[in-house]
Amino acid sequence: MTDATGDRYDEAVEAALGALDLDAKARLLSGQDMWSLPALPEIGLKSLVMSDGPIGVRGVRWTADDPSVTLPSPTALAATWDPGLARRAGRLLAQEARRKGVHVLLAPTVNLHRSPLGGRHFEAYSEDPYLTAEIGTGYVLGVQDGGVATTVKHFVANDAETDRFTVNNTVAPRPLRELYLAPFEAIVKNARPWGVMTAYNRVNGTTMTEHHHLVNEVLRAEWGFDGANVSDWTAARDTARAAEGGLDIAMPGPRSVYGEALAAAVRAGRVDGATVDRAVRNVLRLAARVGALDGAGPAVTALPGPVDGDALAREVARRSFVLVRNDAALPLAPGGTVALLGAAARDARILGGGSAQVFPARTVSPLDGLTAALPPGALTHAVGAHPDDEPAPAARGFALRAVCRDAAGTVIGEGALPSGEVQWIGDDLPGGVTRDRLHSVEVTGTFTPRESGAHTFGTRGLGALTLTVAGRTLYDGVQEMGGEADPFEAFVGAPLERGTVTLTEGVPVEVSLLHPLHPLDPEHAAPLPGVLFSLLHRGPRRDPDELIAEAAAAARAAGTAVVVVATTERVESEGFDRADLRLPGRQDDLVRAVAAANPNTVVVVNAGSPVEMPWRDDVAAVLLTWFPGQEGGAALADVLLGAEEPGGRLPTTWPAALADTPVTDVVPRDGELAYSEGLFIGYRAWDRAGTVPAYPFGHGLGYTTWEYETLEPAPGGATVRVRNTGTRPGREVVQLYVAPVDDPVERPARWLAGFTSVEAGPGESAEALVRIPRRAFEVWDEAAGAWTVVPGAYEVLAGRSLTDTRLRTSLDVGA
Repeated sequence: MTDATGDRYDEAVEAALGALDLDAKARLLSGQDMWSLPALPEIGLKSLVMSDGPIGVRGVRWTADDPSVTLPSPTALAATWDPGLARRAGRLLAQEARRKGVHVLLAPTVNLHRSPLGGRHFEAYSEDPYLTAEIGTGYVLGVQDGGVATTVKHFVANDAETDRFTVNNTVAPRPLRELYLAPFEAIVKNARPWGVMTAYNRVNGTTMTEHHHLVNEVLRAEWGFDGANVSDWTAARDTARAAEGGLDIAMPGPRSVYGEALAAAVRAGRVDGATVDRAVRNVLRLAARVGALDGAGPAVTALPGPVDGDALAREVARRSFVLVRNDAALPLAPGGTVALLGAAARDARILGGGSAQVFPARTVSPLDGLTAALPPGALTHAVGAHPDDEPAPAARGFALRAVCRDAAGTVIGEGALPSGEVQWIGDDLPGGVTRDRLHSVEVTGTFTPRESGAHTFGTRGLGALTLTVAGRTLYDGVQEMGGEADPFEAFVGAPLERGTVTLTEGVPVEVSLLHPLHPLDPEHAAPLPGVLFSLLHRGPRRDPDELIAEAAAAARAAGTAVVVVATTERVESEGFDRADLRLPGRQDDLVRAVAAANPNTVVVVNAGSPVEMPWRDDVAAVLLTWFPGQEGGAALADVLLGAEEPGGRLPTTWPAALADTPVTDVVPRDGELAYSEGLFIGYRAWDRAGTVPAYPFGHGLGYTTWEYETLEPAPGGATVRVRNTGTRPGREVVQLYVAPVDDPVERPARWLAGFTSVEAGPGESAEALVRIPRRAFEVWDEAAGAWTVVPGAYEVLAGRSLTDTRLRTSLDVGA
């Protein structure tokens, strides 16, 4: 159990605060490095350690030496429509955080899928604020059940990546309250998170790290938030405005707008000392809750039981998979043969790019999962098509380490690398290495090719680079900074090919990428000092038409063809938005050719957010697997072979084409992005436009069928009874939508008001009370500055998705 209020800590917090002078207070409010706050032994305060991310706990080091359990992406978690499962996932992440010495998890992300072009949408839950709030509440409760703090982020309206550091998002009061603030409000009230992270962007002219109204007046005074407010990394820009705007912690350090700068501002009269004391109280309360303040006692004294991370990752994955089409193709009939097609079947993308990245101890690809599950001889694989022609960080077949040397060439430290990517930020360096002594880093090791042919090698990074493969120098030069718009992209550069080497399958060769550092290199001028560069690789590429023809032939010879298509890190990642919704490479051509060769074609879509599927009506089944985490391939085998049912429902509308999508504006004009669509995003916008998507919000098929028998109003909601009319046990997500009959105010035609899950065997019925919160019938009164009920007649609709409602009843709501 977590504490309900901060009151129990008042005495300990006040005693600690009274023992600190101004300089110590100011120092406490600034990161001492990339991931932690300073310890203050004089008051018994340990260093508070923070870590990304939402699907795994990386810790404070960019290394594979301490791997992380890797869950499916947040959108996948939302696709389960199960807050209880989200809570179990949170408990697992708390377990991982405690193992790694982490007190504060920088998650969850509860921004909305305003447009499918948002590049980071895989890290957010849904287009719907209620579903987002319910999953986010479960997640926060689970993490904090384990005695670890959360920071609900990114407060607020950080719904796109383009110019995210500076954009001014202009949002009218009603959509701000009813959509974008709504998940934060519900999570604060229902889960009492110990932290919130304020975003880079501005909202209606004010930077969020300085937003006195939204932070002090709304988040704290109105909602009762008593946790700590931490900035997104480098988001705090002005000492006095941040302090008066309610920012408690400026990250990272040691250089920030707090620390010495804050103490100086107080002495100069630009910041009130009482303002600093309020922030320090919030940080001390956070420390007390996580057990980092002596004498206070942690908020959680009885930890949950141990969680099997691999098993839970597999369960979440299969429960998240959304079967959007099934023409009697799934589950696969026993005893048949399967052609598994696509490069993504062998090299699955299990998570999104950016700060969410972690390093699992193992990854089960679709090829791995089906190979283990099917009898010998039942499975064949062909590449078919590659999702990306760019070289990517060296991974499969590489055994790499980073060797650090000083100016004399002496090795001062080294560490294993999970891939060819080095991303050491701040003091995240191998043991024994200090930034002042570090003169060069060499990525070195061996590469054992999986196939013979011309292998392409490349680099990503700025400054001096020397690339050597099999004794041959492919590049020795200096890469200058380009014109990339996003600051992170600007300091890591673009991926560049440097040369090809003909290699033989199974024969290892030596590889090396040397990166000397010197004061003129860009990393020394970066906002976050770091060592950022990568060894890249791309395997041999045959003629694309030959690959597709080979895959079609394999499909023709098999009972079932399973095609795995995917996006790449250059399509979906933190730092940029998407330009379109197309699958990269020749993957659409591959699906068409395979479907023409075998009518029993199943397509598995490995993407974090919607993609266009122009072939969807020409295949027998389509299964969306999101970014499925480390156990994705095992979960896929479970679902395809019928050991488990696909449990997911769409948490976001899936468009047929970008041209049909109502909200596509993610690019600011003159520094401003107007949320001119108002209340109408996601399915609300599709309803208003009268256009039909490929698959509606809430849609998802299982392996059984359901009859909706009764819907009756009940105190606090409605009671729904359903019957399993199929031949196997199943789980149904019962969804309730409300629709005003005669609406006196501008509102969507209908909206999600409640949901729950039930289970039943063949022929059995199940009944559930679905709670409908009063907020479902309220709007934000802009004139009064308050919530107000809109009285009148409403229809309550129960069903399997937004557009597949089976029962309806009337409800009269009083003022």
